[in-house]
Amino acid sequence: MKFLDQAKIYIKAGNGGSGSASFRREKFVEYGGPDGGDGGNGGSIIFQSDRNLNTLIDFRYAQHFKAQHGKPGSKRNKTGANGEDLILKVPLGTQLYEEDNNTLIYDFTKNKEKYLVASGGKGGLGNVRFKSSTNRAPRKKN
Repeated sequence: MKFLDQAKIYIKAGNGGSGSASFRREKFVEYGGPDGGDGGNGGSIIFQSDRNLNTLIDFRYAQHFKAQHGKPGSKRNKTGANGEDLILKVPLGTQLYEEDNNTLIYDFTKNKEKYLVASGGKGGLGNVRFKSSTNRAPRKKN
């Protein structure tokens, strides 16, 4: 069995989905108004300790990890789906360091302990969020 006690990995949290700029169009509705939905949130990167692991061999062949991006919003006020969180399992006693190998980020001491390393992006806003009494048909999305 191979034993690996130190690994350098690269992580990236998911981006949030964009909002939608859409307008309600129906045959007998004269002024339908905006109906663009919000975008979904991006996925986060979470480390979790596991007492059944004893080596970092899983990080030898895969060093780059990305969480899912959020889906964009769509018409009819539909919110986009959130990106899935990526959970990376590490053995007990693992210490997370910055790239300089001097700054300790976190130390896992208990089983099933979780630590959020990178949080996912926030989803964008659809044009329904920018509707007001003076701006009834906003073409803005965020």
